[in-house]
Formats: sequence, structure tokens, C-alpha cells
Amino acid sequence: MYKIVTILVLFFLSVGVNAQELNCKVIVNADRLTGSNKQLFKTLETSLNEFVNKTQWTDKKFKKQERIECSMIFTILKDHGNNNFEGNIQIQSSRPVFNSIYTTPLFNFQDNHLNFSYIEFEPLRYNENVFQSDLISIVSYYANLILAIDSDSFSMFGGDHYYNKCESIISQVENATDKPGWELDGKKLNRNRLLRAIQERGNRDYRRSLYNYHLLGLDVMANDVKAGKNAVLDAVMSLKNIYNDNMTSPVLRLFMDAKADEIVKIFSDGPNVDTRKLVDALNRMSAINASKWAEIK
Repeated sequence: MYKIVTILVLFFLSVGVNAQELNCKVIVNADRLTGSNKQLFKTLETSLNEFVNKTQWTDKKFKKQERIECSMIFTILKDHGNNNFEGNIQIQSSRPVFNSIYTTPLFNFQDNHLNFSYIEFEPLRYNENVFQSDLISIVSYYANLILAIDSDSFSMFGGDHYYNKCESIISQVENATDKPGWELDGKKLNRNRLLRAIQERGNRDYRRSLYNYHLLGLDVMANDVKAGKNAVLDAVMSLKNIYNDNMTSPVLRLFMDAKADEIVKIFSDGPNVDTRKLVDALNRMSAINASKWAEIK
């Protein structure tokens, strides 16, 4: 009896250690379509949840409680027939803050270039060396981008490996130059241009700020709130370097879309720190959020 219990304990421990990296909720919303096969989208939703959450995206061992909380919401706006669909996808991810029950948003992005084909019950399998479909490439790209940004928040430039994987996925997409979601020369922000912006040397302060904001800022607050707030302030202020070089840099919006509400909360409660220069910088870097910055004390 003792041996059986020991074996079961070891089994469950091994399951926990080898858990996949993402705990992702995938939703497929096709409510705006009329006359389409709604069961197909339910099948797609189930398949995507299994694909994202059961694929081993890295060679690292994640415990169950270490899985990255994230979501992907597919909104299908057009059915072009012949199993071709168009819409958008909203991607969000978060990470826990050290010594607290609080989770902080890391990534919040809406991709308006969702174009893919899907046949009901078509298997979804990831092969990092071979292009299989636009749908698989899109989901794989965002899975690796989530891992990259999460890694940057724990280690300085820790996401390099996953950004490189995103780049590899883009390079394998068939006829990428003719596809709005993947082309590099288009004016609108898409997957290719977003990755290039994050990887630009002139934008490395975005990635530095992810590390300083989280590991040196939020993760410190349980022990020293004021020191943590000052580190967060410095991390945000460092983004001015990017703004001074390129006022419309996509990474500024990427950061603010994830962090605007949180920044207001951090600096609207004690202990007090001098926020005058911070508010001025925020109003310059993200004028669209001026009403939020006005709430900072």
C-alpha cells in the first residue's frame, strides 16, 4: 500500500513539473456572422484551446502554478466562403507579482489582420521548422511573443530566444509579402512590424523597462513599497528615450495599452513620491490617456 501511494505521489508531481507553459483561454466569437455553420466555430474553439495549452512551446520544465495566464479572443467578422475567414484577435497575458496575490498585465494587443482558412476537425499541430497554415502560424507567433515578453519581465533581455522564434515563424509564412498580417511594408501595425519594432536597438529601453518595472519595481513592493514605486517610476521615465527618437513608436503604445491603468493605481496611493515629471512625460508619450494621468496624485 505504501509503495502504491508513493508511486501515485511521484506521478502527480511529475505531471506538475512537466506542465505546458501556457494556461490560455481561447474564445472564438462568430456572433456577427449570419448563415454560417456555428458548430464549426465551436469545434475551432475547442481545437485551439487544446492546441495552445497542450503544445510544448519550450524545452523548459514548468510547474502547473508557473504556467503563464493568457487569453486569445478570436472575433470572426467575415466568412468569405471556401473555409476562409476574416476578423481580429485580442491577445492578453499577465504574470504574478512576488509575495502577493496580485497579477500584473504584461501584454494587451489587438491584431486586426486575422485572415485564415479552417476546415472543421482539421488537426492543428505545431512544427517549428515547417509552415502548415496561417492559423497555426498566427497562434504560434503569439504564443512565442507571450513567452518572450514574460521572460523579459523576469530577466534582462530574457526573451531573445522567443523573439527569434517569432522571426522564424514569419520567415516561413507562404507568400507573406502579399498578406496584410505578415507583410513588412504596409503602413498599419501588423505582426511583422510589431516584432521589428520590439527588436530594434533604438527600442531596447522598452525591454529594459519591462525588467526594471517588474523585477525591480512591482516584485519589491511587498517588502519596500516606496523603493518599488521609485523603480517603476524610473522604468516608465526611461521610455522617454524612445519617444524622443520616434514619437509614434509602436512599443510605446504596446507598453501603455498594458500598463496605463496600473500606473495610475500605483501612483494614486501612498507612500507619496514626486510624480510631476512622470505625469508630464506620460502626457507626452501617451496623450490618449491624459484623463487617466490626471488621476495621479
